[in-house]
Amino acid sequence: MDIQVGDVLKLKKPHPCGSSEWEVLRIGADFRLKCKGCEHQIMIARRLVEKNIKDILKKN
Repeated sequence: MDIQVGDVLKLKKPHPCGSSEWEVLRIGADFRLKCKGCEHQIMIARRLVEKNIKDILKKN
């Protein structure tokens, strides 16, 4: 998958705040993602992110 820092990912399951869009802050073995709804940041394994991606919205 071609995911770059700054891209916005739409994941299958929404965050508890209601948003299902996440901004990519860091890539590697783990991803650092920031929720576009409430600004919460998480670190998550690459394989979990790639499995749960619904759509990739490229940065402008």
